Amino acid sequence: MKYLIIAIFLFTTNSIAASMSMVGEKGDPNKVDRVIEVEMYDNYYYPTQIDVKKGETIKFIVRNLGELVHEYNIGTKEMHIKHQPEMAKLVEHEILLADKIDHVKMKKMSKKDHSLGHSHANSVLLEPKETGEIIWKFTKDISLEMACNMPGHYEAGMVGKINIE
Repeated sequence: MKYLIIAIFLFTTNSIAASMSMVGEKGDPNKVDRVIEVEMYDNYYYPTQIDVKKGETIKFIVRNLGELVHEYNIGTKEMHIKHQPEMAKLVEHEILLADKIDHVKMKKMSKKDHSLGHSHANSVLLEPKETGEIIWKFTKDISLEMACNMPGHYEAGMVGKINIE
């Protein structure tokens, strides 16, 4: 049983890393080319579209100016759709509430179910009035979106385009 759990953990971790490498990689804080500030409101981002260059490392400073918990996640449409059940699971376990994140419960429950940890280099999850950052290197010529995968937010239009030149 112990080896099965380790194998599942390694497969899940490697799958997440493999899918993230499809869209770029965690950026080096000492090699940031540019800083882009993003504001999150209830169900939209400002700016709604971002232009980057292939090979560029961007430091995103993300501010949640809404009244709800929001996510800023860089990925493909398919990655967002695949991530949404994980976010729903966080809500079902009352880790994510409308305006609060129970970090203690998240840490405790992620020991049993790694998907409840929400620790991804391409994503930041913020309570209202919080600020976070992502440093991301755009290494691929691929169609990307910035999206909030809180249940219902993507569908309500909290998604924007990231154009890679």
